[in-house]
Amino acid sequence: MPAVLDRLAGHYDIDRFVTAHGADGPYRILIGCLLSLRTRDEVSFPATERLFRLARTPAAMLRLNAAEIATTVFPVGFYRRKAEQILAISRILIERHGGRTPSDLDTLLELPGVGRKTANLVVTLGFGLPGICVDTHVHRISNRLGWVRTKTPDATEARLREILPARYWIPINEILVRHGQTVCHPVSPACSRCPVADLCPRVGVSRSR
Repeated sequence: MPAVLDRLAGHYDIDRFVTAHGADGPYRILIGCLLSLRTRDEVSFPATERLFRLARTPAAMLRLNAAEIATTVFPVGFYRRKAEQILAISRILIERHGGRTPSDLDTLLELPGVGRKTANLVVTLGFGLPGICVDTHVHRISNRLGWVRTKTPDATEARLREILPARYWIPINEILVRHGQTVCHPVSPACSRCPVADLCPRVGVSRSR
């Protein structure tokens, strides 16, 4: 497991990528993760940038209305619903948390639209605290590599918390997301150009390139 992650981290220059993402603070990471749900990075990243040029704090966000936020973040998926969620989250942060984004996973999960993936990213990238963010890429590739035998991302997260060395908890998401987006695709992964092909048992892979 460490050998695979170390090799992939070097291949994709993950250390620099994680540092860059954590630079803008927990609130930006929280809102950016919300906007990224069911939306491609090339759409959600610019949308987050546009929104944060208008409002960088919960208090500033509440000076906008839902229509303004929706127009700004369009065309992210479910942009109208996400605009309402952003306002609701910002209001809760002001009313219950003094305008600060909480660092506790369970408290984050109480916020509208926030699931375990988003909460773990805020905890890890926003605060540098231990956590494992498991999305579809991490779930799929962890099973494909034979590290886990799980049916859901939540089950994968629970198992990885048991077996994954702590130093990999934060970077594993960026490592495997990058690998999943470029090489280890859900269908017909590009095994012929995979930097860890010699370490992968290809569990469940029936066709590759």
